[in-house]
Formats: sequence, structure tokens, C-alpha cells
Amino acid sequence: MAQDKPIIVVAVGGNALLQRGELMSYENQANNIDIASKALAELSENYRVVVVHGNGPQVGLLALQNLAYTDAPPYPLDVLGAETQGMIGYMMARSLKKYMKTGHVSTVVTQIAVDQADPAFDAPNKFIGPVYDKETAQAKSAQYGWNIKPDGDYWRRVVPSPFPQGIIEIDSIRTLLDAGHTVICCGGGGCPVVENEGEMTGVEAVIDKDFSAATLAKQLNAQHLLILTDGDYVCVDWGKPTEQPLYDVTVEQLGQYTFAAGSMAPKVEACCDFAAYTKGAGVGHIGSLHKAAEIMANRSGTHIHG
Repeated sequence: MAQDKPIIVVAVGGNALLQRGELMSYENQANNIDIASKALAELSENYRVVVVHGNGPQVGLLALQNLAYTDAPPYPLDVLGAETQGMIGYMMARSLKKYMKTGHVSTVVTQIAVDQADPAFDAPNKFIGPVYDKETAQAKSAQYGWNIKPDGDYWRRVVPSPFPQGIIEIDSIRTLLDAGHTVICCGGGGCPVVENEGEMTGVEAVIDKDFSAATLAKQLNAQHLLILTDGDYVCVDWGKPTEQPLYDVTVEQLGQYTFAAGSMAPKVEACCDFAAYTKGAGVGHIGSLHKAAEIMANRSGTHIHG
């Protein structure tokens, strides 16, 4: 029975679905989603799987296409986020179903409650869209009123990224899981909404998908949170001669280290938040997209305990 399997929430980055510098075409996204889906389908044999995906490149592309059509005012980011949930969810569900031996796949367009007073609204730091050289980024900032920041050797647009408070559609997600469905939800971190006099209103922001995945895992009482990225392990001193991979670690041990903001730091923070919340009942895992099954068999990845 589906209810007998442990629940695993798996977070896949938007950059894993569209590689950095790669042409943002349908064909390229479909190929990358197919690779991700093959790894995720393998997990469905032993777990009730919930997939959360990023959307940074995709929502940025939609925003650019939005600006290119001047006969209508641009759509807000929360609506563009819903568009990416539908697009990526459709492509991923179709691909997952191809590789899964049994079961159903459902995509849920998901709203996430955020706090209107979240300080993130005054300090945009979430990267979206393609990368630019500095001169091009500055020109687009002047043209569109964007906030921009350096991202490695390039520059990108940044938008507010408030912390998720709760999943609005949590009951629907739980019902689908209990019925044996693999569920794709909280895509791109979900559509950020605030409550005003009992009505939910979308806000101009993009939520970090790792934090949404941790919030979802806590609300579902999941046993595992798996964050898939392009590296095999969380590393101390990454990229330096003193680089050291971490294998089995505790939340307390990870508190001794500093990780790169905007890349590994939110993944570590999300896993630590989940592991600490479960008081030892849940484990956070971080590792390579191509080794999902190996991570869960404890043959790869970093494993974080509360």
C-alpha cells in the first residue's frame, strides 16, 4: 500500500533543468527534465515521492518575453511563477510517467503563504533569468528598473525572496500522496501570497525552492528531504586545496562552517531546519542529481541528522 512507504520530498534546482549558459529552448529543457525524471522515478519504487523544482531560469525567461510584448502591461512575478509550475510540471509529469513502473503522477499549482513584513522585500537577493556580462546587466537594469547582482563571473537580475510560512494546498497534496500519486508541487518555491482580510493576494517575489521543500517536508511529516544539485557532496572550503567533503554530519556540526550564499548555503540551511524540526525522525540529504538512488542507499551524498 502507498501509505506503507516513507515520504521523501525531493528538491531539483531550476538550473539542473536548464544548464547555465545553455540555450533556453524547449528541447534543452525537455532533455534535462528527462534525465532528472529517470533518477526520480527510481526513488518511487521505495518511497512516496513529492517533487519540488526550481524555476529561476524559466521565470526569468518568461519575464523577458513578458517585457518584449508592449501592447499589454507585464504580468506580475507570482503569475509568471504559476506559469512555470504548469510548464515544468507538465513536462516532468509526462517524463516521470514514462519511467515509473506503476502509479500516477499529479502536478499541483501551489500557493505559499509569506509574511508581508518579511525583510526580504527590502533586500532583493534571489537570482532569476539568464546571465549577462556586467555592461549588459547594467543596461537592462536602467531600462527595466531591475535590481542586479554578480553571480560568479556574470551578472543576473535579483528579486525579493521571502521565507515560506506554509503551504496553502497541503491537504490536497497529502490526499494525492495517500492515494499513491507521485506529486509535483511548490514549483519554483510556489506562488507567494499574503492574506489581506481573509483574501490571498499574490506578491512580486520568488520563494527559494529549498526552503519551500523543507516547509513542505515538515508539514507532511516526511522522513526524508533530498536536495539534488550538481555536486556529489557538501564540501568545506569548496574549490580550494583544503576542500573536504562531508558525509554523515549533525546540524550542530554544520553550524561550525560557512557556505556560499545563494548556492549551497540555502540547501544546507533547509536540510538543517528539517532535521532539527523532526528531532531525529527525519534526515536531510544533499547530493548529485545523477545519484539520487545511491544517495538514499547511503553510497553517496551528505546526510544531515538532527
